[in-house]
Amino acid sequence: MTESSSSPQPRRSDTTRNAILAAARERFAADGYERATIRAIAKDARIDPSMVMRYYGNKEGLFAAAVSVDLELPDLTALPRQDAGPALVTHFLRMWEDNDVLTALLRVGATNEAGAERMQGIFRDQVLPVTRAVCPDPEQVPTRAALVATQLLGLALTRYVLRLPAAVALHPREVVAWLGPAVQRYLTAPSP
Repeated sequence: MTESSSSPQPRRSDTTRNAILAAARERFAADGYERATIRAIAKDARIDPSMVMRYYGNKEGLFAAAVSVDLELPDLTALPRQDAGPALVTHFLRMWEDNDVLTALLRVGATNEAGAERMQGIFRDQVLPVTRAVCPDPEQVPTRAALVATQLLGLALTRYVLRLPAAVALHPREVVAWLGPAVQRYLTAPSP
């Protein structure tokens, strides 16, 4: 048996999907979400635009599949317990300031099923473990993590997507002063 017959060959559809995703990542990085087009991505991947639609449905679905987001959340166990909320809000602000990928992902997640699934995966894989590290009751981790997400994603929506003037005008120190205690409560306070 030759080596080529013992190792499975990639399917043509896998090769096409990988080419689309590689082209999409480059195009979204270069042009941003709004200016990137299915037609340009397909041209970069050297395929017909209908193939992009076949595999990913629409631009939002393609974006959700192509974008990999590491929130690089801090190790809250390395901090005094009472500093967990403000530290998380401070980190969140640093990640979101001038980060078009996160803003685009939030837009897509709010309007598209594939984008929402991508956001849910980020929540499950990154926010739950951080919450688990400081939550006093393991059974409450999903609820408390969801409450933290309401604050942080609510801020992101109003500050970076909707750009409400009062939310945009807040200095990061003010955001931490307002939201830090709320996030801290969700993470560590006794159950109501």
